[in-house]
Amino acid sequence: MKVSVDPLVCEANAVCVGIAPEVFDLTDDDELEILLPEVPAGQADKVRHAVRSCPKAALALEE
Repeated sequence: MKVSVDPLVCEANAVCVGIAPEVFDLTDDDELEILLPEVPAGQADKVRHAVRSCPKAALALEE
Protein backbone atom coordinates (compact mmCIF):
# COMPACT_ATOMS: atom_id res chain seq x y z
CA MET A 1 0.00 0.00 0.00
CA LYS A 2 1.23 3.51 -0.84
CA VAL A 3 0.03 6.79 0.64
CA SER A 4 0.40 10.18 -0.98
CA VAL A 5 -0.61 13.77 -0.33
CA ASP A 6 -1.85 16.50 -2.65
CA PRO A 7 0.20 19.48 -1.40
CA LEU A 8 -2.16 21.93 -3.09
CA VAL A 9 -5.08 20.66 -1.00
CA CYS A 10 -3.33 19.88 2.30
CA GLU A 11 -3.68 22.59 4.97
CA ALA A 12 -1.29 20.86 7.42
CA ASN A 13 -4.02 20.35 10.02
CA ALA A 14 -1.90 17.43 11.32
CA VAL A 15 -4.85 15.12 11.95
CA CYS A 16 -2.91 12.37 10.17
CA VAL A 17 0.18 13.08 12.28
CA GLY A 18 -1.87 12.55 15.42
CA ILE A 19 -3.23 9.24 14.13
CA ALA A 20 -0.08 7.79 12.54
CA PRO A 21 3.03 9.73 13.63
CA GLU A 22 5.25 6.90 12.40
CA VAL A 23 4.09 7.64 8.83
CA PHE A 24 3.28 11.38 8.78
CA ASP A 25 5.07 14.46 10.08
CA LEU A 26 5.05 18.21 9.58
CA THR A 27 8.15 20.03 8.40
CA ASP A 28 9.40 23.24 10.00
CA ASP A 29 7.54 25.04 7.16
CA ASP A 30 4.24 23.37 8.16
CA GLU A 31 4.15 21.11 5.13
CA LEU A 32 3.10 17.49 5.42
CA GLU A 33 5.92 15.00 5.00
CA ILE A 34 5.21 11.34 4.41
CA LEU A 35 7.91 9.44 6.24
CA LEU A 36 6.92 6.02 4.91
CA PRO A 37 5.24 6.27 1.47
CA GLU A 38 5.28 2.45 1.33
CA VAL A 39 3.09 1.75 4.34
CA PRO A 40 4.28 -1.15 6.52
CA ALA A 41 1.64 -3.82 7.08
CA GLY A 42 1.50 -3.05 10.80
CA GLN A 43 0.58 0.59 10.07
CA ALA A 44 -2.06 -0.06 7.39
CA ASP A 45 -5.13 0.34 9.63
CA LYS A 46 -3.81 3.57 11.17
CA VAL A 47 -3.02 5.01 7.74
CA ARG A 48 -6.45 4.11 6.39
CA HIS A 49 -7.98 5.86 9.40
CA ALA A 50 -5.76 8.91 8.83
CA VAL A 51 -6.77 9.09 5.16
CA ARG A 52 -10.47 8.90 6.07
CA SER A 53 -10.00 11.52 8.80
CA CYS A 54 -8.22 14.15 6.69
CA PRO A 55 -10.45 17.25 6.87
CA LYS A 56 -9.41 18.36 3.36
CA ALA A 57 -9.34 14.88 1.75
CA ALA A 58 -5.73 15.61 0.73
CA LEU A 59 -4.47 12.05 1.29
CA ALA A 60 -4.80 9.16 -1.13
CA LEU A 61 -4.15 5.43 -0.86
CA GLU A 62 -3.04 3.06 -3.57
CA GLU A 63 -3.53 -0.53 -2.49
